[in-house]
Amino acid sequence: MLLTTIKDVAKEAGVAVATVSRVLNNRGYLSDSTRKKVYEAMERLNYKPNEISRSLFRKKSNILGVIVPSVSHPFFSELVGHIEYFAYQAGYKVLICNSYADNGKEREYLEMISSNQVDGFIGAIYTSNSDDYIKPDMPLVTLDMNINGLPYITSDHYNGGEIATNFLIDRGCKKIAHICGDLEIDILANNRSKAFINVTKKQNINSVLEESKLSRFDEYKKTVIKMFEEHPEIDGVFASSDIIAASVIHVAGLNGKSIPEDIKIVGYDDIDMAAMTVPPITTIKQDIEKIGELAVKTLLNKIEGKEVTLENILPVELVERETT
Repeated sequence: MLLTTIKDVAKEAGVAVATVSRVLNNRGYLSDSTRKKVYEAMERLNYKPNEISRSLFRKKSNILGVIVPSVSHPFFSELVGHIEYFAYQAGYKVLICNSYADNGKEREYLEMISSNQVDGFIGAIYTSNSDDYIKPDMPLVTLDMNINGLPYITSDHYNGGEIATNFLIDRGCKKIAHICGDLEIDILANNRSKAFINVTKKQNINSVLEESKLSRFDEYKKTVIKMFEEHPEIDGVFASSDIIAASVIHVAGLNGKSIPEDIKIVGYDDIDMAAMTVPPITTIKQDIEKIGELAVKTLLNKIEGKEVTLENILPVELVERETT
């Protein structure tokens, strides 16, 4: 079966090929009757315009890219879902790019802007040497990263860290551990850890700081096992994600520790899974839906040349469940 071409549409409508092209790309003056003839011909022939060719011609793809370390991580999975929803409402489709925090991959993805494959990116850019290829005029909105004067979306992570740490102290915890990601990466989410350090020092609380540089459940499990072996007296844990909190629950169970009697746990993010673990996780809630909505709105405003707010900090709140 032969594919219908623009020439077939022109012949069916009784107009020139250039006229069909102008209708497809909304360029130049055309009468309503001419547009109607072309649209009716397209419908009769079931003609679907080649979106890639049209995007190259118009220098606009109506596609937004999203760069995340890995969409398999539940936080980024939920975030991408919200971004896709709000982008679609605005007439855009979404291209998902897993970077695995690789500088080369991030650079390659961002180069898709100049080739008109995407109109702009929302990016969780986690590599440190990105200033040489990320410029302030790029149609790019970053997540939890203040890069080169670009607009960014983040949550009040320092306040979240304060709330979590003080909550464990108020619940009577005497030795509190904080398990976080790679603190060498200059991301705003690491303000959670800064708050933990400052609060425990100020209140003279015995504390332990553990880094897990790879964002995988098996790596978190290794970190937690090592932590309990070296510090069996820990009675409170502030985990910098709900996934880490879930691994603490798992390992605590293997060690015969009761939750919350022997050890109290506060997670972070309030992903859907946090309410479904056994026991359900007390956590610091980021408004993931609002982050997605604001990221899309800010990027589209930047693409359209409108004024945008560079610093966008969203509030967080404690959601108390059964791990405390």
